[in-house]
Amino acid sequence: TLLGRNGMGKTTTVKTIMGLMPPTRGTIRFDGKPIHKEPSYRVARFGVGLVPEGRHIFPNLSVHENLVATAHNGLKQANPWTVERVYQLFPRLQERQRNLGAHLSGGEQQMLAISRALLTNPKLIILDEATEGLAPLIRAEIWSCLQTLKKEGLAILCIDKNLGPLLRTADRHYIIEKGQIAWNGTSDAFR
Repeated sequence: TLLGRNGMGKTTTVKTIMGLMPPTRGTIRFDGKPIHKEPSYRVARFGVGLVPEGRHIFPNLSVHENLVATAHNGLKQANPWTVERVYQLFPRLQERQRNLGAHLSGGEQQMLAISRALLTNPKLIILDEATEGLAPLIRAEIWSCLQTLKKEGLAILCIDKNLGPLLRTADRHYIIEKGQIAWNGTSDAFR
């Protein structure tokens, strides 16, 4: 996890990792390769999937169209994410597959944003404000999904304010303050 108060640099860190902002110094390596000078589309091709704050789904496309618009297995994953597999993870999306993105609830939009990132078949998925503003039942469904993804071996970097599920799900936590890591450790150490 990446934790901290508003304005401390969490989203800036994510944007920098994703190639949406240039780093002011240092390097960013992913899977042993420097990615800090790469544009965002290349960072994604290296295997980094993003579920951005605000979701950024296509409002005028159907659920199904949103999903197939980003589907790609460029890294040739052995058990790739497919639309069918996403529908198994989030059955509600299959029920709503013909609905426009604009007609989904906030929770359904978040499920769609997670699914779109999964369909890029990433090695790492980054979720910025994973459950912000969602109803408790939907939050629980998202946390269950993240635990499933973790069990499958997908690396996850999660930003959220709900400490209980974060402590149960994540292995390591980083607290950022004014753009610097103020503390890092395991869930047990954090408790």
